Amino acid sequence: MGFPKARIGQFRILPAGLAALTLAAAAWGQQPSNPPSPPTSGGTAAPASPAASGTATPESSGESHPRILGIIPAFGVTNRERPPSLTADEKFELFTRQTFDPFQWVSAGAQAGLSQAEDRMESFGQGAAGYGKRYGVAMADLTGHEFISNFLLPVALKQDPRYFRLGHGTIPHRVIYSLKQEFWCKTDAGTRQFNFSKVLGAFASKTLSNAYYPSADRGVGLTLSRSGLSIASGMGAALGAEFWPDIDCKILHRCGGL
Repeated sequence: MGFPKARIGQFRILPAGLAALTLAAAAWGQQPSNPPSPPTSGGTAAPASPAASGTATPESSGESHPRILGIIPAFGVTNRERPPSLTADEKFELFTRQTFDPFQWVSAGAQAGLSQAEDRMESFGQGAAGYGKRYGVAMADLTGHEFISNFLLPVALKQDPRYFRLGHGTIPHRVIYSLKQEFWCKTDAGTRQFNFSKVLGAFASKTLSNAYYPSADRGVGLTLSRSGLSIASGMGAALGAEFWPDIDCKILHRCGGL
């Protein structure tokens, strides 16, 4: 006997999105992560910038974060292999920027609309009142997950919630690398360990959701299903963060992003 299936209409575009990102990157190839600096007037190559060489300085600590597809925030992505670790305050800032970005509010609205159109969470009813309740649930899901996975647990366990983009190597190697980061993360000390923040965060936030979901949409099976979907969604986001700069450069000719 399997677990009950979570109602997952809002996740239907995920497989297609992952395939599009990966196949497009494979079809159009990859750009070097750090193209050589143009020569100066004297014919000598200009020295690499601190950001490109991986050396962190106060001047190079900021990074450009173009949005994936022009709309999806990528604040938690870094190109640098050994950037300075985030303080608790910086992790909180990352959580707030990622959670309260206008895209998230629009995304929550779309999920609420889809949920109402398919009459999920039937006890909420229809009309404006039903939509408002579903919108509240969508925002609570988002906020709870981001708070636990990207702030609370990373601070408590001294783990880094950012995605460390590889940006070079073969397509299969980069796919495996990006998927693995959902389970294997960097710590504040620069070492690697199991990503308790993401995995436990997914289960903790979905367990918390039982406090505000309708009674018919609660239970162990549904909680485990939603937790698995949350982890799969994180893996999809990692693929997007890894390959979008290649696609953006090759197709839209906007190189140097992320």
